[in-house]
Amino acid sequence: MIDPKKIEELAKQIGQVIPPQVRQFADDVEAKVKQVLQAKLADLDFVSREEFDVQRQVLLRTREKVELMEQQLAALLAEKTPAAAKLQQFEHTDLPTSDQT
Repeated sequence: MIDPKKIEELAKQIGQVIPPQVRQFADDVEAKVKQVLQAKLADLDFVSREEFDVQRQVLLRTREKVELMEQQLAALLAEKTPAAAKLQQFEHTDLPTSDQT
């Protein structure tokens, strides 16, 4: 494994060999890249982790309410179904008409 101190020394030597104008150019490029990245990230529609967690909790509560309402609706329909079946059965029976009296 390479000694980290040797890597630092090598990087320092390379930095000393680079002309000052190029070093300044590299610093300018780095600053410009940071500026562009920050601007582009600001343009994106991100939400904070806190806001995401809050919305997630809201969604979970809403989902629970929807499931409860579905169960209640199913129970109401189950209660109504026998009554509706009896009503349909009653409607289809032969009742005497006014002609038959």
